[in-house]
Formats: sequence, C-alpha cells, structure tokens
Amino acid sequence: MARQRIGIIGAGLMGHGIAQVFAAAGHRVDVQEPDPDRRAGIVDHVRRNLQGLGLDIAAAERIRPCETLDDAVANADVVIEAVPEDLELKQRIFAAVEAVAPPHALLASNTSVIPITRIMEPLRDKSRAMGTHWWNPPYQIPLVEVIQTADTDDAAVAAMIGLLASVGKMPVHVRKDVPGFIGNRLQHALWREAIALVQNGVCDAETVDAVVKASFGRRLAVLGPLENADLVGTDLTLAVHGHVLPDLDRTPGPLPLLRDLVASGRLGMKSGAGFRTWTDAQRTETHARLSAHLRRLDNIERA
Repeated sequence: MARQRIGIIGAGLMGHGIAQVFAAAGHRVDVQEPDPDRRAGIVDHVRRNLQGLGLDIAAAERIRPCETLDDAVANADVVIEAVPEDLELKQRIFAAVEAVAPPHALLASNTSVIPITRIMEPLRDKSRAMGTHWWNPPYQIPLVEVIQTADTDDAAVAAMIGLLASVGKMPVHVRKDVPGFIGNRLQHALWREAIALVQNGVCDAETVDAVVKASFGRRLAVLGPLENADLVGTDLTLAVHGHVLPDLDRTPGPLPLLRDLVASGRLGMKSGAGFRTWTDAQRTETHARLSAHLRRLDNIERA
C-alpha cells in the first residue's frame, strides 16, 4: 500500500502506540498533543518501545509532534482520534477536524465503548467517519475493530481495513454500531459475572482469576467461544445453558461491590488496592509478565 499521512489526535497511552504502528510500517505520522511535556516526549517514548521490541528505532523519526490540531490533520489521509472517553470532547474534536482535514481523509475514533454514531453527530459528511477500536498496547495486540455506522460508506470501511491489514494488524468489521462493539461487550460480560461471584461470597478475587487463567483462559487464544461451543456440541451447550444462564447475574448497571470500591478509593493498581491489594513489586511483576507474554506470542506469529 502507498505511504500515507496519518494524523493522530492525542499522545496518551493509545495515541503514541497507534502512531508507533504506522511509523514502523513506513508511514509519516503527525501527532497533536496540547500538553508540552507529553508532546516533547513522544518520539523518545516510541524509540524506547521500538528498542524494547527489537525493531528499528529509526522509525520513530517518522513521527512529528504537533501543538495544534490544524497542523496535525491539514495534510492527513487518515485521522484517528485517541483522546479520553468524553463524548462532548470527541464531538468538538471531530467538528474541528472536518473543518481542516482534506475531503478525502478517513476519520476514525478510537473510543472503547461510546457509539460511533453519537461521536460523529456534528459532522456534515458522515460517509467517511467510523470507529477503529485498538487494544492496549496497540503495537502488541493485533486486533482492531472497525465499526461502521449507518452513514459510513462501504468503500471507506474497506479502505480502512486494507490500511490496517497492511501495517500488520488484524482488522475485523463491526457491521452494527452498538456500545462496546464486540470485544468489550464480551469482556465486560465476563467481568460482571466475576464481580458478582465475589460480591455474593462464592469465592474471592484471587480464586476468580486463578480459575480463568488455569482453565478456559488457556485455550481462548486458539479456540474462540463459539468454536468451543461447536467443539463440545451445540446440544451440550444448550443443556448447560438451561441450567446456568437463569442463575447468572443480570444487574443492568454496575454492581454495588464495584461502586463501593471506587467510592472508597480502591481504584486498583494505581491506588495499591482494588479487588486485590498491590505492592509496587507486584505491579512491576504483573506488567513485566504481561509484556513478556505478548512478546512471546508476537515472536511465535512472526516465526
């Protein structure tokens, strides 16, 4: 695929990682970040990431930090917004992007859960607007969900899918714009039941995590849930559902246990406690273990 100019809005955890993916694939990337310290550190941050992954650090030089949105998107072929999950903020950004970006540029939001249709409401031309939900870290997780709205042209979706595939990602087409798309709907359905088990005294948080990691979690990377249903048989799946589904948690909103944790300041690793307690050493070990696991998977796929 011909080299394109990519405009990224926001240089946080996701923004700089998305920029890294495109730069490593040979594209020029302009990243708009209003915070001067974060903006000044973008290229060095990406360079360190590339070095840690054993990739060419020269790719970081294809990234140009920008102070203003206009500077980042005026010549873009593709614009990807990666700012915090704030609907009004995202709407303001896309209204500003549309006023400056070339008329051919594809426009995409990296939201994890907000319906793309809501985000793109201010646009006059919604045919080129879509969602591209990347997973963290963007340069190690292959999947990108490409979300089509009722207004998005098929050709625009196809162009985005082609671009993402060309930079080594695994794009999937989400044909209906629903909150959470595919991955987060599945993930948070599991989290809700996990929280309910702890809340109801069935087990503690450590046990929930151990059960997932030492049983069905081991096969999820190579056997998806519906593949597994076919493997065991849809008749057995139906029989199991008849017994277990009526007893699963159906709370329509966040569970009381989760609300209580947040209200009491138990915010997870960043505060030292959440569902579990975390020392500095445990936090460091967990991040290192996850990074090593993802690198191993990436090396296997590259082999």
